[in-house]
Amino acid sequence: MNRKVLIVEDDENIAELLQLYLEKEGFQTMIASTGKRGVELFEVFAPDLVLLDIMLPEMDGWGVCRAIRESGSQTPVIMLTAKGETRDKVSGLEMGADDYIVKPFEMKEVLARIHAVMRRSKPEEKQEKRLAFDKLVINLDSYELLVNGKKVDTPPKELELLYHLAASPNRVFTRNQLLDEVWGIDYFGDSRTVDVHIKRLREKLENVSGKWSLKTVWGVGYKFELHTEG
Repeated sequence: MNRKVLIVEDDENIAELLQLYLEKEGFQTMIASTGKRGVELFEVFAPDLVLLDIMLPEMDGWGVCRAIRESGSQTPVIMLTAKGETRDKVSGLEMGADDYIVKPFEMKEVLARIHAVMRRSKPEEKQEKRLAFDKLVINLDSYELLVNGKKVDTPPKELELLYHLAASPNRVFTRNQLLDEVWGIDYFGDSRTVDVHIKRLREKLENVSGKWSLKTVWGVGYKFELHTEG
């Protein structure tokens, strides 16, 4: 889905130029020529970013920016203005603007600023640390192991070891790899630590399902094997 930019600019030539370049870059755009219309379109259009002129009829850019922030929205706002004075920049940033571009500007700069602000403002996606297999759920967010739908008490390192193996099914890990990747490179224990944890996990997972198993690869290490049949 195309990212959306709302252009709030009363200079028709500038607004159309911005629209032309942004749509060429793959953005979906809408133009508002007054501050009041900008606030209305913001609510309807739900843009991913706002390009906002300061000198606008009906409501100035600072008022528009304030209205956006008072609505609870954190949508990025880049102020566009002919004014280059420091106090205007400070005012815009204090109102909650994310960046500030002084006219006249080059489109390359505008596009670069848009991409930079969008990268900064994009929330990091929380990766769910939950794996599910037949009769088995390994949830590293809640540190729970469910076997046959029942919670099985499992020490954190055991669960982390199982998750690490199951996150890369059929991949063989050496004991030293598992020590480094699960316990950390600063851990000074020996590879027997891994063997003990695998033994305890096997006691909990033995014969639960024919579709997967915790396998020893003799002379190498361990893997979480998915079976094509069973």
